[in-house]
Amino acid sequence: MLRLGVNIDHVATIRNARGTPWPDPLRAARIAEEAGADGITAHLREDRRHISDADIDALMAHLTLPLNLEMAATAEMQAIALRHRPHAVCLVPEKREERTTEGGLDVAGNEAFLADFIAPLREAGSRVSLFIGHAPRQIEAAARIGAAVVELHTGAYCDFDTEGRLADRDAELAGLAEGARLAHALGLEVHAGHGLTFETVGPVAALPEIRELNIGHFLIAESVFVGLGEAIRRMRRCMDRARA
Repeated sequence: MLRLGVNIDHVATIRNARGTPWPDPLRAARIAEEAGADGITAHLREDRRHISDADIDALMAHLTLPLNLEMAATAEMQAIALRHRPHAVCLVPEKREERTTEGGLDVAGNEAFLADFIAPLREAGSRVSLFIGHAPRQIEAAARIGAAVVELHTGAYCDFDTEGRLADRDAELAGLAEGARLAHALGLEVHAGHGLTFETVGPVAALPEIRELNIGHFLIAESVFVGLGEAIRRMRRCMDRARA
């Protein structure tokens, strides 16, 4: 079965806008579990713009679903991950000035550093995932350094769809499909995510090599109108129909 990981970052974004305890990301994680999510993703950014250290403490203490901790490859974040030992650690590129993660990690250009960086995380028992584009050189580098998982960045595919650039969208989807096949052939587990909606999730969910989708911003946005549980259940149905 194709798994659904729900990213709760933007529950914290709403909370932080007023500096109150509400809405609580842990409560969102519990609702996600009740609605059929298979895991929870939270990105602890260096600037703490949404998820906080206290949120990670609470999730690790009370969450019953696996936690996928997204983070930059820095000494500070490595120390936090080694202290908590989450189920999975997903390394992502991070820039202070960006609104959201803009592209994939350059694994090929930083092989030696990333190989050393992920070694203690693997030894601590966390599955290491690398958030990358579908370029073959990045996927091959991920396999060489010993990552367990690659998460393919679907942002460009979704942006092209929103902009009506359908030929570009279809070309990007073909690139994702080729990347998924290559990663699977190299022994990597394949995940995907970024920007997926009810309208765009189907073609990605239909790629047979992909085992997990991580979706956040759209689900939190849709929950304003229908509630978080219903948004997740509808996304689950979209994924299941595509996979069937």
